[in-house]
Amino acid sequence: MTDPQILDFDSLWNYNDPLTTEQQFRQLLPVAESKDDKSYLAQLLTQIARAQGLQRRFDDAHQTLDVAAALLNDDLQTARVRYVLERGRVFNSANKPDQARPLFLEAWERAQTVHGDSYAVDAAHMLAIVAPSAEQMDWNLKALSLAESSPQPRAHKWLGSLYNNIGWTYHDLKQYDDALAVFEKALTYRQEQGEAANIRVAKWCVARTLRSLGRTQEALDQQLALLTEHQAAGSSDGYVNEEIGECLLALGRIDESRPYFAKAYAELSKDDWLAENEAPRLARLKTLG
Repeated sequence: MTDPQILDFDSLWNYNDPLTTEQQFRQLLPVAESKDDKSYLAQLLTQIARAQGLQRRFDDAHQTLDVAAALLNDDLQTARVRYVLERGRVFNSANKPDQARPLFLEAWERAQTVHGDSYAVDAAHMLAIVAPSAEQMDWNLKALSLAESSPQPRAHKWLGSLYNNIGWTYHDLKQYDDALAVFEKALTYRQEQGEAANIRVAKWCVARTLRSLGRTQEALDQQLALLTEHQAAGSSDGYVNEEIGECLLALGRIDESRPYFAKAYAELSKDDWLAENEAPRLARLKTLG
């Protein structure tokens, strides 16, 4: 049993700021190492590795996971689930999906044996990301079914992300009406949760799909409204600027589109993942701006 004096580190997660999250996790390490609770320590290490992976420090993440692996034994089943899940996630983030997939499958199977529904949902949603396109929807729907039916609140919290993933799977298949229906469901869910940043992302997905459906003026109106929301919140979003530019371009308003493409490039070119994986997209933004 976990010492009640040890903090629930999962509550510290800020996926938008993995560096600060890692630092907060590391502050817990001395106490965790002083307690006779290998499960807690191993799980904490897996999340430090996840934070490192989000910073694209893949070698560091694997080294941290090696330390966690050394703590594992047959009694620490939840810790083992989280270990294989995060090892797979680091491989996937490093563009090694073939090495990630068997680990996610192991996490999916192990999580169900220990009734760890949220980890099983996580594993299924990662399997949907690395699976061949023909299998992606099946894994998404498995994850959704478990998240909707589980009595565990942490599993239910996956619904927003799953609606988002399923929406993009439909979008990739050019099934835009289906994508819009799921994105609208995601927006309703996010509004019920009340987190402003997540609501804005959900609105963006709806507007982006309206553009794919040829409803360009509606898409533009919604993206402009989102831009106003960001400005009111003191934030900015390169993706919103990109979409405003794309909508204006599609409507033939080329001169109006250029400042938005320029702003989008200025922001999105700072994203290491985009620079590595979507260089042509960034080059296009630079040219159009």
